[in-house]
Amino acid sequence: MVLLDGLGDQGQPVLDGHTPLEAAHTPHLDLLAGMGMNGLLHPQLQGMAMPSELAHFLILGYERADFPGRGYLEALGLDIPVKEGEVALLARLLSVIPRGDHIILEEENPPVDPQTCRVLQNEIQRYSRLGVEIEFRPTGGVQGILLLKGEVSSGVTDSNPLYPGRPLLQVLPLEGHQEDPRAVKTARVLNDYLVWCHRKLDTHPLNQERRKGGLPPINALGTQRAGEKRELTPFREKWGLRGMSLASSPIYWGLARALGMEAVPVEDSGDPEKDLKDRLILAYGARDFDFIHVHTKAPDEAAHTKDPWHKKEVIQALDRAMGVTLETMVGDPDVLLVVTSDHSTPSSGAMIHSGETVPLTMVGERVRRDRVERFNEVDCSQGALGLVRGRELMYLILSFMDRAQLQGLMDSPSPRAYTLGLSRPLTVKGSREGNHGS
Repeated sequence: MVLLDGLGDQGQPVLDGHTPLEAAHTPHLDLLAGMGMNGLLHPQLQGMAMPSELAHFLILGYERADFPGRGYLEALGLDIPVKEGEVALLARLLSVIPRGDHIILEEENPPVDPQTCRVLQNEIQRYSRLGVEIEFRPTGGVQGILLLKGEVSSGVTDSNPLYPGRPLLQVLPLEGHQEDPRAVKTARVLNDYLVWCHRKLDTHPLNQERRKGGLPPINALGTQRAGEKRELTPFREKWGLRGMSLASSPIYWGLARALGMEAVPVEDSGDPEKDLKDRLILAYGARDFDFIHVHTKAPDEAAHTKDPWHKKEVIQALDRAMGVTLETMVGDPDVLLVVTSDHSTPSSGAMIHSGETVPLTMVGERVRRDRVERFNEVDCSQGALGLVRGRELMYLILSFMDRAQLQGLMDSPSPRAYTLGLSRPLTVKGSREGNHGS
């Protein structure tokens, strides 16, 4: 499954109303579309803007109610242990300005040298109140993981507003957690900690020097996406497939590990064509696995520059890399090739992600062939797959791999989607003989 992160987009005026994918020259992706079965994919509901980690979780066939939270998954990917009952949140240093009793986000990614960043992070590394212990673990630049220990809950809101000009938010218990004393305490302690962080950082000598030098102070901490450990059905047990993930971001390493898949970290070189090509070659040679997730963040990162032309160029580079699939995978009876994305990332406007569907192409020996000849958000809508949602994709994959279970058969105590689920063979050696009738 080749997942081109953030590939989908909205119509862009500078591209005559087309998306960057529509406007791009993509001969290899178009050939694949012409060889297979096409459609549109949305992990949940059309129009719902999805984050990558949740979109992946749903695409891999899991339920939203079981999602453990990005904070936990990212910590897991970074080898930061989060024990049962502990909570992990994404956290980052911010630049804020005062406005009355509030502090307003000025820059979410303020420019800072590594030494200054580390000194400021050390200032807020540990905090304790009401039996809750908080530890800030730096993970790179202004970013980190906040670990909470004690009687805590992940059922709390974010404090980072993400958009400049908005005030930092008070942490509150989530709906359904208002009566949970752990969530109430977690919110209270986090709010106290965030105020304490602001006061310590705002008066720090390094920030006084930054102000004198015309640099924005780094004087607050923002948190988001709390998570905690949850027991999940391993991917192999759930779908009968030995899974591997080739990705360059800790969030995908953590997701793979949480699902019992093999996480293979790869690096981004700055050359999206080379990176994807190398990953595809590695994936094709990984014959010890049945399901391989090949990921690139390049389209998403290009869209976040808010330059549709740049995203178009990146898509064309990725298309050149996809030529490898035509040379190796297509025509191999042992390979089902799935090409799609997790969500749309608009390359203009204020939104981080948007809620439109993304194109989906499946190519393999048993796959029907429709009349679509171009791979993009509009042409793929005419394909035979139609609209595919969430976990439907995994059922389609099993079907095209000749492994789907006939619904209603009961060969194992727990129903499975694949043939010969968790069955147990009958033992006849040494068994006792009963009456043969009466």
